[in-house]
Amino acid sequence: MTTQKSLSSRAWAELLLLSAIWGASFLSIRVALDEVPVMTSVAHRVFWAALVLWAYVAIRRLPLPKNPRIWGAFLVMGLLNNAVPFSLMAWGQLYIETGLTSIFNAATAIFGVLIAALVFADERLTPNRVIGVVIGFFGVATAIGLENLANIDIRSLAQLAVILGTLSYAFAGAWARAKMGGLAPQVAAAGMLTGSSLIMVPLAYVIDGAPSFALAGDTVLAIGYFSLIATAGAYLIYYRVLAMAGSGNLMLCTLLVVPVAITLGVLVRGETLSAQALTGFALLALGLMILDGRILRVFRRAP
Repeated sequence: MTTQKSLSSRAWAELLLLSAIWGASFLSIRVALDEVPVMTSVAHRVFWAALVLWAYVAIRRLPLPKNPRIWGAFLVMGLLNNAVPFSLMAWGQLYIETGLTSIFNAATAIFGVLIAALVFADERLTPNRVIGVVIGFFGVATAIGLENLANIDIRSLAQLAVILGTLSYAFAGAWARAKMGGLAPQVAAAGMLTGSSLIMVPLAYVIDGAPSFALAGDTVLAIGYFSLIATAGAYLIYYRVLAMAGSGNLMLCTLLVVPVAITLGVLVRGETLSAQALTGFALLALGLMILDGRILRVFRRAP
């Protein structure tokens, strides 16, 4: 169940840092895609991040799982939490704005609540969760513009691909709770990225061919950023923030990522988002705040 803590100044600082890192990741992925194919970009992301996290695990001398089933669980987790969503979202970013991608990414929590309710007995849909989910879905539908789906084109397919990526994240969350409990989170993250590397590196080779390392400087920087900082580094910060702030307050990170991604898309790539997309995000944000009870608590405190 969602837990909430009061946020210290340090927790706020790290929450904002994590939001900024993840918000900028959408831009860095788009920059790399100007030169690197989709599957290769995802392979870069998970492979280099896995190396960094295993180095961290070795330095900290964290215990490794001995049960072979855990290593099998890493492979499934790598598929659901990295290979599938990273690939779908990267492909989607070829045809839609980085800011819009981040808006759809924020819907992960909406799908997560639904999947958890279907899988776990203690994650039932309370009234505020039902209301939050309904409003959140309405926000996603508004951002897409359901009238746009009447005539399926590449942009509509890209939007659906990104949404399917968020659905994969939701299944990954349920899988992690069911199969990967009791592990040091850094070990779980390293194992997961190893699993996704075992999938993506050969897949990228088959689909895109041998990777080229004769890349432009901004491409190299983009790959370094989204693999080393926005993936490996962000996982380490994420677990610190989780311990300090609680899972409920991490909902704020989901929302704060979006304005960072939108702003960078506008400043660096000259992107513009429609009023419809921004309205959809506002509704999605409202749904998420209702979902975790934050707005309801504000009303209860009001005189």
